[in-house]
Amino acid sequence: VQLQAYGGGLVQAGGSLRLSCAASGRTLSNYALGWFRQGPGKEREFVALISRSGSSTYYADSVKGRFTISRDSAENTVFLHLNSLKPEDTALYYCAADVRPPYWGTTSDDYDYWGQGTQVTVSS
Repeated sequence: VQLQAYGGGLVQAGGSLRLSCAASGRTLSNYALGWFRQGPGKEREFVALISRSGSSTYYADSVKGRFTISRDSAENTVFLHLNSLKPEDTALYYCAADVRPPYWGTTSDDYDYWGQGTQVTVSS
């Protein structure tokens, strides 16, 4: 499966963005989907994940209450809504697909397919 992430950009602190990740080659409905990010000089970190059915979500503490992950099975797309952005949210954001049980990965090793990343820059 090929993943294409887009929607990043430059935004002021307190602003919002919506990231999208479209899949081709295979339906995403069988996989849990996650978002990760890697800031300047930092390691890649988990941001959010959504279950195969879309009924369950999980967030890193640093984004809980500000970011929302969702999926559209008909469009074969996963979204990440970023609200109340802070300068420390500046990072390259990646979408990924977890294709192995229990389909609830919170580390990079749990994911087999990755998008190319989309840059989010938050100015103060």
